[in-house]
Parts: sequence; structure tokens; C-alpha cells
Amino acid sequence: MSRRWPVSGLVMAVLWLFVRGVELTPQRLLEEFIIGLGVGMGIAFFFRRFYGDEAPIARSLRVAPYAALYLATFLWELLTANVDVAVRTLSPSMPIDPAVVEVPLRVRTPLAITTIANSITLTPGTLTMDYDDETNSLYVHSIDGSDPDGILKPIRRWEDYALVIFDEELKPGDPAPQVEGGPADGGDAPAAATGGEQHG
Repeated sequence: MSRRWPVSGLVMAVLWLFVRGVELTPQRLLEEFIIGLGVGMGIAFFFRRFYGDEAPIARSLRVAPYAALYLATFLWELLTANVDVAVRTLSPSMPIDPAVVEVPLRVRTPLAITTIANSITLTPGTLTMDYDDETNSLYVHSIDGSDPDGILKPIRRWEDYALVIFDEELKPGDPAPQVEGGPADGGDAPAAATGGEQHG
């Protein structure tokens, strides 16, 4: 067993990287992680009385690989999305087909939803516009809405990892809820994505 608040501080340090949207250089990542560690540990220590006294080491070890996979997947998507947006911007024809896509979620805890929503927003070309509490869905604006499955692919992979990281009720590979109705924005956007394809 280990103290619970340091584990929470470490998680906050990782989340700090997502919030800051750091450059993809080892030095910059290390600098921001150290800053995040200082901020996260400080906050976790200050609010330590709200946590249980101890946290099981076994669970922390089980979750750690999924957290690493989430971070690695996010960084890859960040890199490829930067290249994609740069190519579109420099192209004379400006191949942009914006749309809003509804993404029903399997995760339900506020921290898991916030983590995924921030990951989407920090990835160039996509932006989390809103969250519907009744349907547990995010509304995502994409620079290219012609391929809803392409928008969903990284989100579903992040969600598979988040289901384990945040100890959710559902498990990786469980089907996502289906979208009911038409376009997410009620206009000329393509029909909302259903999230039927699973990755992970």
C-alpha cells in the first residue's frame, strides 16, 4: 500500500502536460512535467485529507501502462494533426470541410470526460464545443468533417485507455452508445458519428 495523495499528484502532473499543450521536444516535455509535478503534488498534499489514507500499489501498477499508452497516443495524434493542418493551410485549394460531430461517450466520471475533451481541443483541427449531460456526448468541431470515423478513431482509443485509468464501469472494447437523430448542429453538417467502430 502507498499514500494516496502522491498518486493523485502524479496524475495531475500528467494532466498538466495536456492542459499546457507543450512542444514535442524532450527538454520541453521534461520541463513542463517537473512544473506539473510541483503544482500537482502541492495541490494533492494540500487536499490530502479528502483522500483515503492509502492507495493500493497493485492498481497503480495496473493503470500505469494505460496512462503511458494514452500519453503516447495523444502525442502521436498531436504530431500528425499538426502536419495535417499545416498541409491544409499551405495548400492552394484549402481542403477544409468543417463540421460538428456528436461523440457519445462510454466514460462517465467528470475527470475522464474532461481529460478526453481537453485532448480533443489540444489536437489541432478539432475542438470540443460542448458536452450534453443527458446523452453523455461531446460535440466536436472538426476542420474536416467528411470522415466522421477518422475523427472518432483517436477518441475511441483514448477512451479505451481512460476506461481503465479512471476505473470506469465499462471496459475497453465495450460498444459505444449510438447517436439518435440527424446532424449534430441541426444544419448542413454530415450526420453525427455513431462511434460503432472500436479500437484499442
